[in-house]
Amino acid sequence: MSISAVAAELPVFAGPARLPTRWGEFRLYAVSEPHSGKEHAMLVMGDALDQGEPVLLRVHSECLTGDAFHSRRCDCGDQLERAMAMLAEAGRGVILYLRQEGRGIGLLEKVKAYILQESGLDTLDANLALGHQGDARQYAICQPMLDFLGVKAVRVLTNNPDKLDALSPWVNVVGRVPFWGEQMADNAAYLATKQARMGHLPG
Repeated sequence: MSISAVAAELPVFAGPARLPTRWGEFRLYAVSEPHSGKEHAMLVMGDALDQGEPVLLRVHSECLTGDAFHSRRCDCGDQLERAMAMLAEAGRGVILYLRQEGRGIGLLEKVKAYILQESGLDTLDANLALGHQGDARQYAICQPMLDFLGVKAVRVLTNNPDKLDALSPWVNVVGRVPFWGEQMADNAAYLATKQARMGHLPG
C-alpha cells in the first residue's frame, strides 16, 4: 500500500500505559492499522521526544520464534532485548514493534520456509521458493507513529540500509548505530545471508 493510502486511513492509538521491564520502565502504546487490521506497538523511554534532538530508534519487525520462544535460528530476540537495554541506558528512545512476521510473509509461511531451510536453502531462497519476496516488509506505518510522538530526528539502531532508506522520507535520519545480535552456530548461516545477499552492513 502506498504512503498516501496509509495516511488516508489514520491509525488508532491507545496509551500510554506503564510497561515496567528488567531494563527499566517504558511507556507502551498500541497502534491499530485500519487498512490491514494489524496491531503494532510503540515502546517509549524518556520525555521531550518532540524537541528536535535526535532520538534513538529501533524499528523491530515481529519475530514470534525469536522474541517469545528465544529461537537461536535468528538474532531477532537478542536484538529486541539489546535495543531495550540501549534505550534504558540512554534514558531516551523509541522502539516501533511492527507486526510483520517472517519478513512480512506471516507465521505459517515462515514455518514452511524453515522446513525448506532444513533441506539446504538459505533464508532468502526459501522465501523465494514459496513465491514470496525476499523481504516483504513495509514501513509506511512508521510515519504516523513517529508523527504521533512528535519525533523529528533519529539515530537508527540497524545494520539494514533498506530500513534507513525507508525512514528517510518521513524523519531526519541523522545517523546509524551499528546493531547486532549474538552470533552462534545455529544462526551463523542466517547472519551470513543477511550480509552477503541482502546487503546488511557489519555490526
